[in-house]
Amino acid sequence: MDKPRGIIKPDLQALPQLQSRITFLYLERCKLNRKSNAITIWDKNGEVHVPAASMTAILLGPGTTITHQAMELAAEAGVTLVWVGEKGVRYYASGRPVTHSSTMLIRQANMVSNMRMHLQVARKMYQMRFPDEDVSGLTMQQLRGREGSRIRQVYRTCAKQWNVEWNGREYKPDDFNSGDAVNQALSAGHACLYGVAHAVIAAIGCSPGLGFVHVGHENSFVYDIADLYKAETTIPAAFEIASSHSDQIGSATRRLVRDKLVSAHILERMVKDIHTLLADETDEEFVPSDDVKLWNGTEELVSNGINYADESEEADPD
Repeated sequence: MDKPRGIIKPDLQALPQLQSRITFLYLERCKLNRKSNAITIWDKNGEVHVPAASMTAILLGPGTTITHQAMELAAEAGVTLVWVGEKGVRYYASGRPVTHSSTMLIRQANMVSNMRMHLQVARKMYQMRFPDEDVSGLTMQQLRGREGSRIRQVYRTCAKQWNVEWNGREYKPDDFNSGDAVNQALSAGHACLYGVAHAVIAAIGCSPGLGFVHVGHENSFVYDIADLYKAETTIPAAFEIASSHSDQIGSATRRLVRDKLVSAHILERMVKDIHTLLADETDEEFVPSDDVKLWNGTEELVSNGINYADESEEADPD
């Protein structure tokens, strides 16, 4: 009899907690395969093994190839794979939840679809930027204006701290080198942060496309969540790298951003902040269930795996 290939599919609930994982791993010009429960990475310098369940996101840069078995393992371990272009200009991603429950996704969809709830979540996002102020009476236009002023001040402060000339954000997706050093570093750093945000969103079962401040894009919620942390992570990192006059802006930025994400406990905070954003005032605690239920036309659900033929026949005299 043929032996089963690979390893037994792990119980998603038995995997390491998301916040204890590595934030991201950037790779380029190498080949990814699978050996047991580890992803193998091979290039001209040799081969290394990385336990799949220890990672949150893998950023695949130019020249990377990945086998079907490596993709299978990544999906089983809930690792988000992010394809990025040369120096992080492009950003593509896919991920699988680390939970079987659709609780968070249903809550997110309900809140996006309800104007009152949608506004409530958007206000919470801005309140996180202004923790010492009451912004409940401000309109969305006023909140955007306040946020714009805050970010401009962050840019000015970082430019002064690192003695870097700042002429505004300039980003051309098709021409990374057209920007100055700080803009290149911002693009590279943001791509890393987006990858981590996408991984967390996918891991806890939310949709990256259902945003509250950003809308209309497949990664709208990714941009919503990432924006909560740019002022303390990617923006300062970009100015620090620009001041160093490094000729490897992309790699230098990724290393510094990774350090900042770890020291600021961004993974833990993202999980907590998303739960806070999507929590209703009446919620005491989210208790996701992996049970599959059937919709009953009301808020009350019915059990799955039961034959309801008798019930249907009684309701239909014909």
